[in-house]
Amino acid sequence: MSDAAPPRLPPTRWALGGDRNPGYGERFAQLIADGTDVVGEARLADTLVERGATILDAGSGMGRIGAHLLALGHRVIAAEPDPVLATQSRRTFPDLPVVPHEILTLTPEALTAAGAPTAYDLVVCVGNVLTFVAERTEVAVLERLGSLLATGGRILVGFHLQQGPSTAREYTPEEFLADVDAAGLVVQHRFGGYDLRPADDLYSVAILSQP
Repeated sequence: MSDAAPPRLPPTRWALGGDRNPGYGERFAQLIADGTDVVGEARLADTLVERGATILDAGSGMGRIGAHLLALGHRVIAAEPDPVLATQSRRTFPDLPVVPHEILTLTPEALTAAGAPTAYDLVVCVGNVLTFVAERTEVAVLERLGSLLATGGRILVGFHLQQGPSTAREYTPEEFLADVDAAGLVVQHRFGGYDLRPADDLYSVAILSQP
């Protein structure tokens, strides 16, 4: 067995955002306290699987989507590397299990060590997660998400094409579709929102699968 340390991952765009990040968790905490609907992504995710499905919320933030899917009767694992958001998630939604991993470190070994499944009926990757990954890792991230799918499993992704967070990248539909293809995945459906409006140039929602 090699004693070599694993290769160091490049910093994500989220990590590079530094002091500009805390407002995200605070904003959603206030929206929830105000009774605002913040689970539109989870409603769509729920339609993609049978009851009791195994779901990974990759880049789960403060836990709003994973917690809603858990309450609907699914087995949900949340993955969130930001310690502030992970702490907020555990405090706000104590029943939602959170593993402190970036997507690229969600290996079968790491998931097994955390007591989490290694294959999922659905992977949810919403809330601009794909626009916050490290530069030039988009294909690797999509490959990793695809590797975690059970037979027939799918990936739900969503991100701004324009007017997104200032620290996120601009991810054009053409670039995204090329990366999906390079990752060995296929696009089953594309929409302009979680209400299934037609695809537009403001927001991208896609359902991906293995070929």
